[in-house]
Amino acid sequence: MEEAIRERFNDDILAEARVRYGIAPEQIKLLDGFESFMFEFAKNGRDYILRLGHSRRRTPELIHGEVDWINYLADGGAGVARAVLSENGELVELIDDGRDGQFLATAFVKARGGSAWREGYWNERMFVNYGRLLGRIHHLSKSYQPANPAWKRPQWDDPLMQFASEIFPVEDTAVLSRYQEVMAYLQSLPQDRDGYGMIHQDAHGGNFFVDEDYAITLFDFDDCVYGHFAYDLAMVLFYAITNAPDPAATARQLWSPFMRGYREENELDGRWLAEIPHFMKLREIDLYAQLLSIFGDKPSGSKWVDGFMHGRRERIEVGIPYLDVEIERLGD
Repeated sequence: MEEAIRERFNDDILAEARVRYGIAPEQIKLLDGFESFMFEFAKNGRDYILRLGHSRRRTPELIHGEVDWINYLADGGAGVARAVLSENGELVELIDDGRDGQFLATAFVKARGGSAWREGYWNERMFVNYGRLLGRIHHLSKSYQPANPAWKRPQWDDPLMQFASEIFPVEDTAVLSRYQEVMAYLQSLPQDRDGYGMIHQDAHGGNFFVDEDYAITLFDFDDCVYGHFAYDLAMVLFYAITNAPDPAATARQLWSPFMRGYREENELDGRWLAEIPHFMKLREIDLYAQLLSIFGDKPSGSKWVDGFMHGRRERIEVGIPYLDVEIERLGD
């Protein structure tokens, strides 16, 4: 989290947020949060999540666009964590920070279940439902229009969402060159209605819960943008195989049932599957840049982070595919 945001937060901000959402002091607790302050609270026998972001990072209009799309998806039957109204009947509450900025409060129904990995649900049955969820979201996205034009979310390549090129060290010229090549290619792809629309952009296993009936609830839509549906699919595959002992075997295990579920909900021309490696390369370079900006070349203390970063610069520089298999054949 940006330090300038962290230092503006205080107990008075939280107290005001509790008032806006009618939360008793003893019914709220702090959770981990990377870009925002996250809390869990109980009210009227139900559990919710309270998020406090800041206008330095996202405008009120962008947050309105996020929750408008979330609730559109929920109304359409997609398994997402619905945004709920404040005591004032607002989906986004603006709380002045006393320093020419605002904390933006939003609340969501807490997803049922838990991590698919920790709860033992990372299996074929879950993969099918995972595909159905993304397929349903993409199907609904084709008809989505923001309730207010001012709430329209950015395109996937908007400078607001892309920052990797700004944080590469001077000596990483080869990585920056690869990044620019990938961006230029992806920006040349068509943006037709059947392959392009609102996407989650980060629908990996850490951003959804699964319950005992294998129902999936997706959350953390902070990065939602207009983008290619293939980008969402690339994110699924990217995070599923990262640090796996045998990435190709993991991909084969996941992809066939995932795409079987996806095709039950949405039709996507097969030519888009061939573009997934390019989107995976974009995420690889983006993630490399983000982690490098946080940890530098030193060990992070995280086995997952260090596993991903090991030899990453060299792999990007020489153009090694993130997954060296024909993705369009995985789902056969």
